[in-house]
Amino acid sequence: MSGGEFLTKVTIWIAVAGYFAGAAVFALARGRASWDSLARLAWTAACVALLAHVACAFHFYHGWSGRAAYRDTARQTAEVFGLDWGGGLYVNYALLAAWVADVLWWWRRGLDAYRRRPWPLVAVWHAFLLFIVFNATVVFADGFVRWAGFGACLGLCCVWLLAAGKFSPRRPLARALAITKDQTP
Repeated sequence: MSGGEFLTKVTIWIAVAGYFAGAAVFALARGRASWDSLARLAWTAACVALLAHVACAFHFYHGWSGRAAYRDTARQTAEVFGLDWGGGLYVNYALLAAWVADVLWWWRRGLDAYRRRPWPLVAVWHAFLLFIVFNATVVFADGFVRWAGFGACLGLCCVWLLAAGKFSPRRPLARALAITKDQTP
């Protein structure tokens, strides 16, 4: 493995690990400032690692060419889905911009303001992130990485359910997800 390949891979794995750590700690923090601070630190490290990953990928793989990055994304998408489309690159750009904005919000507005964001915004943001991470670690990966990514995504979903009070070891998952008479569909 070349140095460039190593740097490109290690930066994305730091980003993914920071994502899982930050999302899990944030979900379990329940407003505890020390936990929120730890989640913010992991979240920030993940974002910085993602920025470094993009820089490494453009430098070592694409020669700083957006066209080359688009073609490579299209090739990878064609290998997995049979669709020669590089538009996923723009989804990744959106992810990067949104994550930087999210980190800046957390640092500038503070822990309490970040925690008080509207629940639908938090849910959509984390669903988008999980979608991207799931695709990167399960759909476009293979072997051990695929199974580790699947386990981590499933584990994070369980943490979120646990944090939301929808799941506990004593309460079956099917019942935790069921809508009760008091809830509207």
